[in-house]
Parts: sequence; C-alpha cells; structure tokens
Amino acid sequence: MAWGLAPIYFKLLAHVGADEIIAHRVLWSVVFLVLVLVLRHRRGLLEHLRPAPGVLWVLLISGSLIVVNWLIFIYAVNSERVLSTSLGYFINPLVTVLFGLLFFRERLAPLQLAGVGIAALGTLYMTIRVGEFPWIALGLALSFALYSVIRKRLDVGPMVGLFWETVLMAPLALAWLFWLGFNAGLAFEPAQFSLALLLAGTGLVTVVPLLLFAAGVRRLPLSTIGIMQYLAPTITFFLAVFVYSEPFTFDHGVTFACIWLGLFLFSWAGWVRVRRARIPV
Repeated sequence: MAWGLAPIYFKLLAHVGADEIIAHRVLWSVVFLVLVLVLRHRRGLLEHLRPAPGVLWVLLISGSLIVVNWLIFIYAVNSERVLSTSLGYFINPLVTVLFGLLFFRERLAPLQLAGVGIAALGTLYMTIRVGEFPWIALGLALSFALYSVIRKRLDVGPMVGLFWETVLMAPLALAWLFWLGFNAGLAFEPAQFSLALLLAGTGLVTVVPLLLFAAGVRRLPLSTIGIMQYLAPTITFFLAVFVYSEPFTFDHGVTFACIWLGLFLFSWAGWVRVRRARIPV
C-alpha cells in the first residue's frame, strides 16, 4: 500500500528535477539503511554486511537498474503521467514471469500463457492507437523485472542488498549533485528547510515500505503476498484518475481491460495449480 501512495509524496517535489530527486533518494537511502542495519544488527554488523566475492559487481548492475526504475517513476509522476506508472506495475508481474520462463526455465500452464498474451495485445493496442510507444510503462516493467531476476540469483537479503546497491550508486549521485550545483543549478538550497526535509524523506519513502514488506512476507501466506502485489498499481490507478484527473480514454480502458484480464487468467491458473497440488492422490 505504501508503494501505491508514493506519487502523493513525489508530487510535493514536482518543482525539483527528477535527476536531483534521484540523487538525494540514493544518498538518503544510504543514511536510513545504515541506521536500520545498526539497530537490527548491533553485534557483528560488519560481518553481516560483508559481501561474498564477486557479488558487488552484480549489485552494481542491480543498483543501476533500480535507479533507472526510480528515475522513470519520478519523471512520470512529476510529468502528470501517473497512469502510465500504474500500467507499468500491472504489467511487471507478467514480464517477470516471462523472464522466469527465459532465464530459469519455469513452466507455465496454457491459461497462464494466454494471460500473458492478452496483456501483450493490450499494450500493443495502446501503442498503435495512441501512436506513441508506452516507454514509461514498459521501462518500469522491464527495469524492475530484470532487477528481480538478478536479485533472485543472489543470496543477499533485501535490506543488505539495497544497502550495497545505494552505496555503490552514492558516488555517482554525489558527483551529479556537484555537477548540477556548478552548472545547471540546484533546486535545493540549505536555507529551504521544508524542501530539505522532503528530500531527506525520500530515503524514508524507500526504506520504510521495504521494511514493511519484509515483515509481511514472514507473517502472511504466499497467496496473500501474490494478491497484494496488485494493490500498489491499483491505488496508483485511482490516484491518477480520481485525484489527479489524468485523462482516461476508451483506448486506456481497452488496454487496462486486457491487462486485468491477463492478470486474472494468470492468477487463476496459478491458484488452480496450487489447489491441485494440495489434493492427495
């Protein structure tokens, strides 16, 4: 739910460039992650954070992907294209499934393949009718799906993984802020206390949902977690249409209907498969 409400927060920073927001988000995420990790692992923190040989290079790639994902999201929110972010995160589970099929040779039921196909047709329909490639939606879906594939291969916890990803991105973020300060100019100035708080809060917006999700995964059944992954884009959808009054045309309706039908078929087939597996032969 917290991820679905994120556009409300970033709308408060609409006058700040997406690149400047991202740089602050990376740096402040490092600060808050350090605080959380110190509180959770007071003893043996350095040992807990020590990565396995070769892992840092992989985390550098995954860190780059998550920063690209954040950048597209914030650009879309502050360009009044929140609806595109909703579409992207509805598509994301299906793209992740396709990557699972390609990279992990996971098998899909025919109904699940049909669901993915219908969702793809909906995206193609929007591209043809609107005459514009849905780069925001697909950029969000592809970057996060690739991120998920990489993280699935790593034996690194979500909190420690995000810590190293943001630490590795921090020098670039800091260098970018210096460059903006000396060339294009920064929206942030030390005297602007409210803006400073909002930019620092981007770290909390990153870390708190992850903490809540990690806690929920331990306590909730996987079926509930699976359904809840659609909660964030649903909230974002309602925000875009009913709060921010973004246009929702017939073509949008057709596209979203295809995505929702595809997700329903995919989820239904998965539920049937799990149910059959539980029935004793």
